[in-house]
Amino acid sequence: MKKYQITEWCHQFIKNHVENGEVCIDATAGNGNDTLLLAELVGENGKVYAFDIQEQALQKTKERLEENGLEDRVELILESHEKMEQWVKETVSCVVFNFGYLPGGNHFLSTKKESSIKAIEGGLSLLKKGGMMSLCIYSGGDSGFKEKEGILQYLHMLDSKKYLVIVSQYYNRPNNPPIPAMIIKL
Repeated sequence: MKKYQITEWCHQFIKNHVENGEVCIDATAGNGNDTLLLAELVGENGKVYAFDIQEQALQKTKERLEENGLEDRVELILESHEKMEQWVKETVSCVVFNFGYLPGGNHFLSTKKESSIKAIEGGLSLLKKGGMMSLCIYSGGDSGFKEKEGILQYLHMLDSKKYLVIVSQYYNRPNNPPIPAMIIKL
C-alpha cells in the first residue's frame, strides 16, 4: 500500500509531464530522489541540473545516480537554488523544489524565504510555456513557518493569465504536514 508521501504525490504529476529528451532542474537535490526520477524521465537525450548547497546532499545524489547508471544525464552543482539562472541557459520543462532541510541532515541548514522566492522566480523565468514547477513546502517544528507563508503569499500573487497555480494540502494529518503546490506556465 502506498504511503502517499508528499514526494510521491508530486511525482505523479511530474511523471505525467516530463518527456524524453527534455531539460529539467532539481533545485534542491537533497538525497537525490527527485533527481533520479527526472534523470529516468528525460532519457539519454535529456539533461537534469541538480542544485544543492551541501556537499553531503550532492554526494548522496551522485551515489543514487551511479547505482542506477544515470549519472551521465545529470550535472550536479554545489550552489544555492537562487543562482540557477547563472548555470542554466536553456528553457526547461520542469523545476522541482523540496523546501526545508535535508532529511537526516542538520536542521539549521535549511532553505529560507527570501532565497526560495528568488529561486522560484528564477525557475519560472527558465520554464517553457506548458512547463511545470513542483513545490513541496515543509514547515513544521524547527523550520520554515516564515518560508511557508512567504511562498504561499508569493504564489497567490502570480499573474493568473501567465500561471496556473494549484496548492493542495493534507487535510486530516496533524503536526503541520507539508504542502504540495504545482505551477503550470501558460
